[in-house]
Amino acid sequence: MGAIAGEIHDVGIRPLKRIVDDRGWLMEIFRSDWPEYEKFGQTYVTTCKPGVIKAWHYHKLQWDHFVPIRGSALVGLYDSRDDSPTKGVLQVVEIWKDSPKLVKIPPLVYHGFTPLEDEEIWVVNTPTQLYNYDDPDEHRLEWNDPDIGFNWRRDE
Repeated sequence: MGAIAGEIHDVGIRPLKRIVDDRGWLMEIFRSDWPEYEKFGQTYVTTCKPGVIKAWHYHKLQWDHFVPIRGSALVGLYDSRDDSPTKGVLQVVEIWKDSPKLVKIPPLVYHGFTPLEDEEIWVVNTPTQLYNYDDPDEHRLEWNDPDIGFNWRRDE
């Protein structure tokens, strides 16, 4: 079994731009005047080492806004929403370090990521909700769940 490949309703992908000069570069990663913006909860950085797959999980309440800021990332998204026109669709987003992107992830869409290269990735997330330590809004499946059937290892 496995998911159908395609684009998921309500998922947003925004190409980002680095402004480079002789001192380095600057990149806006999230702005309140962009259509991807819902509201602000918090911002954090998470990392993922080569060979590790951080998947699958979803949130019932929050939207996530992922921006890989170091390394190249493979982001997998699976639509589990009963009322979605793309229920059962698997969307794959490759974000290469020379082509940065913002990925907007709706509630109830399973998601995860892994490095595309042999380099640790750093991902900034700006979710719409604060993390609740007493009652986390995180619901998980194993990275190799057969109902999703996604091959995270791109070289196989």
